[in-house]
Amino acid sequence: MQRKVIVENVYEINSARLMCRLKELAKIGRNKNGGIDRQLATPADIAARKWLIGCWQKDLGLEVKIDPIANLWGKVPNAGNCKKPIVLGSHHDTVPNGGMFDGALGVLMATEVKQTLQENDVELLHPLEVVSFTGEEPNSFSVSTLGTKVLSGRLQIDDLVKIKDRYTGESLQDAISRLGGDIMQVPAARLDSDSIAGFLECHIEQGRHLFDQQESVAAVTCITGIYREIITITGEANHAGTTCLRNRRDALAAASEVCLAVEDIMRCSGMEDIAATIGRIAVQPNTSNIIPGTAVLTLDLRTADSGKRRQALEKLQEGIQKIAARRHIYIERCLNLDQAEMPMDSSIIEAISDAAAANGEKRRLLVSMAGHDAANMARITKAGMLFVQSVDGYSHCPQEYTNEAEIAKAAQVMLDAVLLLDRRLA
Repeated sequence: MQRKVIVENVYEINSARLMCRLKELAKIGRNKNGGIDRQLATPADIAARKWLIGCWQKDLGLEVKIDPIANLWGKVPNAGNCKKPIVLGSHHDTVPNGGMFDGALGVLMATEVKQTLQENDVELLHPLEVVSFTGEEPNSFSVSTLGTKVLSGRLQIDDLVKIKDRYTGESLQDAISRLGGDIMQVPAARLDSDSIAGFLECHIEQGRHLFDQQESVAAVTCITGIYREIITITGEANHAGTTCLRNRRDALAAASEVCLAVEDIMRCSGMEDIAATIGRIAVQPNTSNIIPGTAVLTLDLRTADSGKRRQALEKLQEGIQKIAARRHIYIERCLNLDQAEMPMDSSIIEAISDAAAANGEKRRLLVSMAGHDAANMARITKAGMLFVQSVDGYSHCPQEYTNEAEIAKAAQVMLDAVLLLDRRLA
């Protein structure tokens, strides 16, 4: 039997205002194909920051701080609360040709929750701060979740000063300086475990579980682990016309079998929650009249279950050994990334679920199969995520869309979750 949850003093968010801001922000970086280009340190990133700072200062009267890695923080000056703050937010940057909701919705929903509470003179026990993180998406500096990696101590000065834009050669240090930060001061940006009471991020699901069930929101239980490796297949380059089948050691043909072996992992019983992808293949000599001598592949494997990850990799190794033996080629695997899954805090999961139930929604729990800033924030504080429905599961593309009705429900759930957390967190 589900317990009845009463959220006292329910205040209604202004969904029209939230949608208006979403549409305004979406104009920044809009390209001719209808997508949005707002990557780290681009003119569109700078323009979005200026717009967001103006919104927070003018409409909410917030004091805006740019920290050393150029994260944007908004808070009420001299709030007077004695407790640690609750922080809401996400990121405003996009992938190339991305959509208008990924990241931006989380920042502007945080803004709307903050403004609604201010307009109703709600006095919280905890200060409520809003944040937009720097460089969450993969970018030309080849680092994602940049802002929160610094906050959580995963990146230090020595790491950051080596990074350059792979196209222009600009140093990350210079780029962050253009955004108002200072990489040489990043130790001051690192947050300790006593600095924040809790962090909550709203994000579109980027999948279609909620859409297929026609549900609005879910609490995220865990953010997936991400495992990546480089697979190098070495065969023998030879003449395409004169080499008969029995003498061929075709690296590309072997690579195609490796791709299918990776796909077969997801077909295995008990492996339905694993996502395994070969996302890139580079072939040499890559010429029409030469049998490929080498092929280099990238494997991306995601799961929130470390045991299943181990089983999947063991199965892949068995398949690769058979392919190599049958085709008389050599296959080398090199680890590129092994990022553990990150559970979300149980108290925040419960608050989101309680708030959803109080608003007539199901207590839906989901695993996030994409990475998020909340995974790094969970290293610092109690962290949680609220998912809102993505129409047809689209994300990282111009077709990305979430209906206004679902956004309104999610914003109301977030506001009510904040009210619950304000009473429940230390």
